[in-house]
Amino acid sequence: MTSILEQEIFQQPEVIRNLVITKGSQIKKLADTLLKEPPEFILIAARGTSDHAAIYAKYLFSSLNNIPVGLAMPSLFTLYRQPPKLENCLVIGISQSGQTPDVRAVLEEAQRQGVATISISNTDDAPLANIADHNIILNAEEEKSVAASKTYTGQLTVVAMLAAHLGQDGARISELDQLPTMVEEALSQKAATKSIAERFSNKNHIAIVGRGYNHCTTHEIALKIKELAYMVAQPYSAADFRHGPIAMLESGFPVISIAVKGKALNDMENIIEAIRWTGADQAIMTNAPWLSKHSQLIIKLPEEMPEWLSPIVATIPGQLLALHLSLAKNVDPDKPRGLKKITLTF
Repeated sequence: MTSILEQEIFQQPEVIRNLVITKGSQIKKLADTLLKEPPEFILIAARGTSDHAAIYAKYLFSSLNNIPVGLAMPSLFTLYRQPPKLENCLVIGISQSGQTPDVRAVLEEAQRQGVATISISNTDDAPLANIADHNIILNAEEEKSVAASKTYTGQLTVVAMLAAHLGQDGARISELDQLPTMVEEALSQKAATKSIAERFSNKNHIAIVGRGYNHCTTHEIALKIKELAYMVAQPYSAADFRHGPIAMLESGFPVISIAVKGKALNDMENIIEAIRWTGADQAIMTNAPWLSKHSQLIIKLPEEMPEWLSPIVATIPGQLLALHLSLAKNVDPDKPRGLKKITLTF
C-alpha cells in the first residue's frame, strides 16, 4: 500500500501549479504595497521545516531584492521577553499550521511596534493569519503525513513569487510558470532514489553538502532523513565542510552532494572531487551531466532549471530518498516515533 507521505509527495506539482496560477495577482498586489515604503530589513520567524523555507527566503530577498534578511530568535520574544527594535522592518511568519506560539509571538510584537507583517500558512483559519496584516495561504489541502512535503515546497514557491514580484522581474515571474513541469521531472527520479536508499540503508549516518541557494535544501533533506529513517544526518555548506567536517570522511561514508548549474557550481564540483578522493560513498544530485565522472550514483535534475528556483525542485528527490530509506530500514514513514503533526514551541 502506498504511504500517505508518498501520495503527498506526488501531489506537489498540482499544489505548485495552483499557487502559481491563483496567487500571482495577490502577491503582485502585496509587493506593490510593500514597494510604496520599502522595508530596510526583513525578519523571518519560523520553526522546523518552515525554518528551512526561511533560509531560502534569506538568500532570495537578499540577492534578488537587495534587502538584508535575518532569522528571528523567538525565545527573545517569549522566554526572555527582550525583543529587538523592529523599526523599518518587515516581519514574516512562516508556519504550516500557523499554530506555533513562539512564531505567533514574533508577529504579535511586530504588530505592537507598528511594522508590517506577513503570514504564510496552509489554511485561512490558521491563528497566525489572524495576526498578520497580509496573509498568503497555500491551500495545499490537509497535509496528513507527519513529515512535511507539499507544504514545504508550497512555502518555497510563495517566497520565490514574492521575491520576483518585489523585484518587478518579468523574466523570473515567467520562469515560475515552468515550476510544475520541473517538479514532475524531479519525481521521475523515484527509482534512482530508491536504489541509493537501499545502498545506504545499513548506515546510521550521512552528510548532505550544498552551497548558496541550496543551503536550505541540505537542511531540509537532513531533517527528512532524521525524521523518517532515524539516521544522524548532518547538513553542510560546502564552504563550512572544508573547515573541519570533511576530516570525518572515510571509505564508504555516505554523502549526498547537491550541485546545480549556476554560480555555486564550480565550488561544488571542487568539493565533490575532494570528497571522491576520501573514498566516501557519494551520491550527486545535479543537472550538470559531466559530474557523473565523479560518481555512479546520480540523481538527475532538470537541465534547464534556473538556479534561484532549484531548491523547490531539488528537495523533491530528497523527500523520495528519505521515504525509501525509511522503507529500507523497515520504518513506517507515516508514523515516525516521538513526532506529531503539529509541534507547539513556546
